[in-house]
Amino acid sequence: MKVLSRHQTRRRLLKKLPDFEDLPDICTQWFDSPLGAHVLQAERELVMRHLSRMFGYHILQMGCSANHSLIAESPVGQKIIFSPGMNSTDGLAVADNEELPLASDTMDVVLLHHALDFTADSHKLLREATRVLRPGGKLLIIGFNPIGLWGLGKLVRFRAGMPWNGRFISRRRVSDWLKLLELHVEQVDFCLHHLPSTWNKMLPTATKTEKLEKRVKNPFGGAYLILATKEVLPITPIIPRWRPIRPRTTALPAAENVRAKTLH
Repeated sequence: MKVLSRHQTRRRLLKKLPDFEDLPDICTQWFDSPLGAHVLQAERELVMRHLSRMFGYHILQMGCSANHSLIAESPVGQKIIFSPGMNSTDGLAVADNEELPLASDTMDVVLLHHALDFTADSHKLLREATRVLRPGGKLLIIGFNPIGLWGLGKLVRFRAGMPWNGRFISRRRVSDWLKLLELHVEQVDFCLHHLPSTWNKMLPTATKTEKLEKRVKNPFGGAYLILATKEVLPITPIIPRWRPIRPRTTALPAAENVRAKTLH
């Protein structure tokens, strides 16, 4: 069995993924479609369950499309979204998700919106997200689930466009990566508990199914959300080791003791 190097594996992934220059437009167009809009709404509702309880000064969204924000209603003060490519209509700063122009330990919350699904170097992207996240900060990851109906759809519709040309990394694999980066996984939720049909008449039925499956916490939803916390390294105080002070002697010197007996 031939074992591929990391470089060869990355080249294969790049061939399957959309071109970097075309990816923002492809993702934006899909999220504007009926099925994409339904996915976006289900993910936004899932995210807001957690974001509504998170506070701080800075929140960052990393993804393949800057035109669809999932952090707009967050109570966190400053909301940051970088455009992954040049686009004169959004007016956002352009930055690579794997090389963010942000200082380390500055973000209170970081949201990865399918960013891992459309990158060839997941480890580098996760390290960058962890770098800018402050100790004790929250990391939320949304990804397509390879286990379930949507994962089956990827096998059937291989190379058939968005979102089937994404990577679909399992949440267990992502959780293992997070542990290596010293992030503690607190919770995993799922959504999109229905067939990935583009038929508009199926979407209202899918909404009803979604509410039912959320109650039973079905782990086979089309997308998952992982909530993790960047662990704070314990600081051990350095206590100086002082030499013990010898107690003063209260007895008289030997000569003085003899003299005192002679006087008596």
